[in-house]
Parts: sequence; C-alpha cells; structure tokens
Amino acid sequence: MITHQYKKLKVWQDSIQFCLEIYSITKTFPNQEQFGLISQLRRASVSIPSNIAEGSKRSTKKDFSSFLRIAHGSGAELETQLLISKELTYIKEEDYLKLITSLEAIMGMIASLINTLSQP
Repeated sequence: MITHQYKKLKVWQDSIQFCLEIYSITKTFPNQEQFGLISQLRRASVSIPSNIAEGSKRSTKKDFSSFLRIAHGSGAELETQLLISKELTYIKEEDYLKLITSLEAIMGMIASLINTLSQP
C-alpha cells in the first residue's frame, strides 16, 4: 500500500496558498458573481489541494494518479475562469499574470508527480 504525507508535498502547500489567493481576489468581484465566477473559481481552487490530499491516502499509485488528474483538470478550469475574469475586468492584468504563473507552476508539479507515479 502506498500512502503519501500530502502536507509535506510542495504541490499541496502551493495549491493551498493559491486557493487563499483566489479567495482573496474574488472578494473584489461584483456581488452579481456570487453564484457565478466567484463560486466556480473558489470551488475549482479548493478542488486542487483536496484531490491531492484524498488521492494521497488511496491504496495504489494508480488511484493517486487518478485524483491528481482530477486536480490537474481543476487547474485547467481555473485557467479558463481566470481568463474570463480578466476579460470582464474583474481581475487586473498584473493580478491575472501572477495567478496564472502560480497556477502553471502547480499544474507542472502535478504533471511531474503523475509521471513519477507512472514509473515502475
């Protein structure tokens, strides 16, 4: 049985910080987005560290990889939602670039971890 201590994984730590940044920036969104982009961005950002944590407690590498793929998919959702938020001018360009850079780093770490787990 494989089990990782997810709290020690840099990707989990970084995704928690990213989630906090998403919560902070969405506080500035218009109230009309409470059940739209705000909710979507927050749920997708929470999904990343949550799936890393849940997958790490599964019994096989294959199961862990499956949850990491879900986390990676949530990252793709976030990329799209952040772009829409920027285009609607809910996010400033510099904030968008900072968030995207962080997200790309997290997604890269997830992809690397998936690759590592697929090794025999």
